[in-house]
Amino acid sequence: MDIAIRCRDLRKVYEGKPPVEALRGLDLEVRAGECFGILGPNGAGKTTTVEILEGILQASGGEVEVLGLRWGRSDRALRERIGVSLQETRLADKLTVEETLDLFGSFYEKGRSALEVMAEVGLTEKRSAWVVKLSGGQRQRLAVACALIGNPDLLFLDEPTTGLDPQSRRQIWDIVRDLRRRGRTILLTTHYMDEAERLCDRVAVVDHGRVIALGTPSELIASLKGEHVVEFAVNGNVEPRPLDPQSLLALPSVRSVRSEPGGLLMTVDEPHVAIPALLERLGREGHGLSRLATRHASLEDVFVALTGRRLRDE
Repeated sequence: MDIAIRCRDLRKVYEGKPPVEALRGLDLEVRAGECFGILGPNGAGKTTTVEILEGILQASGGEVEVLGLRWGRSDRALRERIGVSLQETRLADKLTVEETLDLFGSFYEKGRSALEVMAEVGLTEKRSAWVVKLSGGQRQRLAVACALIGNPDLLFLDEPTTGLDPQSRRQIWDIVRDLRRRGRTILLTTHYMDEAERLCDRVAVVDHGRVIALGTPSELIASLKGEHVVEFAVNGNVEPRPLDPQSLLALPSVRSVRSEPGGLLMTVDEPHVAIPALLERLGREGHGLSRLATRHASLEDVFVALTGRRLRDE
């Protein structure tokens, strides 16, 4: 199987007092034709990794290979074959959508038609509109269009939906799904777990500059040893001792238990088995139930299980 991106022991240290070690030996492989997600909280090293792969930053150590080539040896050839949508893209306010795409297309020897790319991202009706007049979602679609204008073999999308409203997020999702169906290789960074579950073939969870989990979304969720989550809270105790979360592991179908702000969370195989046993246990010990909800396990639960905190926690 062809490998589009390969990283070995990737390291990056930002000089300062003290120095900041952003990447600490990160290993990664992205297969050609897949949508690969890099997930992690702010400061985990996602953007640093992507900017090294894009040739924007120089690594402090390790090996990087992109499309079989290396930065510093084949820069021009690499830039002809990749498309980049940065975390924040600044475009000229007084250029139209079509003029912006014509400008970006001129940077490539074999750029695509601006009309073709506008149709692909749903901006045909805005072809004569100034960039300054576009909504946030439209600007983000234009940023993706600028990344597509060179007909890249590899597309980098760094947090493409951050700050967008739900409708605009889904429009970006539709663009990524279409690219994925057509076999393009996509590297996507995000801190939205639902986005990764819906779009990515495989994901790497990054924290403190290292990959701490890797696999398909379903594989990572299956690693929790429970397909469902039961969240609940109790509103007081009749008995003098509080509820011991770890004692709930003895209940049928319960795989894990952890405390969360405002309640407890259990991963279970069968909610219809675990919940009656939980209610009977709480009633017997005099604990009043104030909240109860069930849902399918998610990548967010995987991250919490691995790190002890939620993805969006600072």
